[in-house]
Amino acid sequence: MKLFIAEKPELAKAIVAGLGGDFQRKDGYYVDGDNVVTWCYGHMLQLCDPEDYDVKYQKWNLEDLPFCFLPAKHKPNPKTDKQLKVIKALLEKSDSAVNAGDPDDEGQLLVDEILRFYDYKKPVHRVLINDNNTKVVAKAIASMEDNKKFEHLGYRALARSIADQYFGYNLSRLYTLLAQAYGGQDTLSVGRVQTPILGLVVRRDKQNAGHKVDYFYNVVGDFKFDDTVFTAKYLIADNDAVNDSGKLNDADLVKEIAQRVNGKAAEIISIKTSSKNEKAPLPFSIIKLQQEASKKWGYKPTEVDAITQNLREKHQLITYNRSDCQYLSDEQFESAPLVLDAIAATAEGMQAEVAQTDSKIKGRVFNSSKVSAHHAIVPTETVGDFNALSEQEKNIYLMIARAYVAQFYPDRAYDETKIIVGVGVDKFGLTSNIETAEGWKVLYRNEKDSDNDDDDKDISSEDFRQLTETMKGVCSKAEVTKHETKPPKLYTMTTLLGDLTRASKYVKDKNLAEILKERDKDKAGESGGIGTPATRSSIVEGLFDRGFLAEKGKNIVSTELGKTFYDQLHDIIVYPDMTAIWHEQQQDIEDIEDVYDFVRGMMEDVVNPEVTRLKKEVFKIPTYDCDVCGRKLKRTKGKDDKFFWGCSGYQDENDPCKNTLEDDNGKPGAKSKPKPKRKKGFGFKL
Repeated sequence: MKLFIAEKPELAKAIVAGLGGDFQRKDGYYVDGDNVVTWCYGHMLQLCDPEDYDVKYQKWNLEDLPFCFLPAKHKPNPKTDKQLKVIKALLEKSDSAVNAGDPDDEGQLLVDEILRFYDYKKPVHRVLINDNNTKVVAKAIASMEDNKKFEHLGYRALARSIADQYFGYNLSRLYTLLAQAYGGQDTLSVGRVQTPILGLVVRRDKQNAGHKVDYFYNVVGDFKFDDTVFTAKYLIADNDAVNDSGKLNDADLVKEIAQRVNGKAAEIISIKTSSKNEKAPLPFSIIKLQQEASKKWGYKPTEVDAITQNLREKHQLITYNRSDCQYLSDEQFESAPLVLDAIAATAEGMQAEVAQTDSKIKGRVFNSSKVSAHHAIVPTETVGDFNALSEQEKNIYLMIARAYVAQFYPDRAYDETKIIVGVGVDKFGLTSNIETAEGWKVLYRNEKDSDNDDDDKDISSEDFRQLTETMKGVCSKAEVTKHETKPPKLYTMTTLLGDLTRASKYVKDKNLAEILKERDKDKAGESGGIGTPATRSSIVEGLFDRGFLAEKGKNIVSTELGKTFYDQLHDIIVYPDMTAIWHEQQQDIEDIEDVYDFVRGMMEDVVNPEVTRLKKEVFKIPTYDCDVCGRKLKRTKGKDDKFFWGCSGYQDENDPCKNTLEDDNGKPGAKSKPKPKRKKGFGFKL
């Protein structure tokens, strides 16, 4: 019996279809003769906790730090124990197994760790499937290879997992215990990904608050050529005085330029019109979807995760929802007419838009070489009941559907005209775009392109194609405009999520930054990111829950706790450099001994020195006293998912204190209003 172990139920169904047999559904698996297909629900095993090695670690003690237990042990995940037992029973009956985890490090580990946990000694093959299309699956099954060829990928993931555990466990206990010695009430959680994310926000807040206003200038001229008038901006010459951002900063110079050209003869030095095409935006990855949903409706990343999970599992209207990819396989092009028909039959108000599509258009999105472990999030061939969806589900489905429909529209076409005008030795420039074909843009007529200001990209929508080189005219007016430098904008959820995909630009070591970018070179929308599509949203949410981040209108800011905590952490912990270092070192991992060497190295280089340092230094964290009894206040999330501050003496049997205060961006605020007491009786009399 050959046992296929898929990463998730949807993949198991795809394998069944790819095998093309007459499979029967059983409890936890499918069977057809000698072929059996079962599935996991993500990681079925989890690393043992410190207390699993020694019960004394249940209690947090500074004296027990640092700790690291090797070889690492696993234990069943209680949430998936039933299915794990099914897999165990099937392994005992099988003659060989097939690792059908996703084609990435985690997918390799997810199945390999089960095989090792049950000491499976029989032959194991590996099938790499990144698209549930039946033809793709059948082709992958036909080209299976020996699993040993890919085991090193799983060991890399295992090294990351173990190192993350001991990095987080040791340092979280360390900082929490030290803070408690000064009256702190919070658990100060540290993580390889979460803490650099906190670092991004804290540094942005500090840059914003510490910004010193400076000024720069532009020189703009009004020009007249026959009956055509336009305004153009002065083009900075090589010897002009500029600031670090390349802006003119010499007030006398710009005044001189304006006086020099005002009222003087002008000539068109060059004018060039080029026909340009703008392709439809690619379908969504989860991070792009979270960004767009945040910008448009203010949805939190975790909300988008939950909405898309419902659309995928409950309604079966979209494909895998946590993909980091924006491309589709070539084979998926064949099913495009069926998907478009399903959208038209499901999506309210999109029938006319689908009717204008051309399913023969095979755009850049269909490129198997750019599909990673999963393809882009797109609608399925399932026709659903639109009225059965919640408002949020409708919004997200329409967003996903529109992005897919756009792939079957022509390119947007426009003429770009670039003009350079000379006034003596000075030059002025202007760019104009004239749309010649709306193409896919018709689907987004009412959509805002971006909420980012760009002072350098002044594009005119007027038509200047009738102008010619050497044409004579005049600069009828020239003036200087003065501008203030602006501080870096505070993060919004949209911009923070965007920076998580390109965290390499915040890596202090430029060589390490290049390593991160190289890792993501084949991923659209990723350029040295930290975290994964499956974890980023929960990590950001965790920073809010722990009181490190807070919302200020649409902005995300660090709290006093977050800033104080950041200030006491080592740079290696608050910058993304460690992710790059780990990635580089993990490329050499081939077997389990390499895994343990990597973990030991991490402990010796990072954790152990930090434990030693902080045991000797004063560690301060902001605390707040109860204004009623003087004991410490603790920040807590209530049943309504809103934070409040309550006295730590709340449950004191001898002297309880019920004092509560509202939360003000991570600090105690006004007194909580007492809940109105319910009046007895029915409120009326006969």
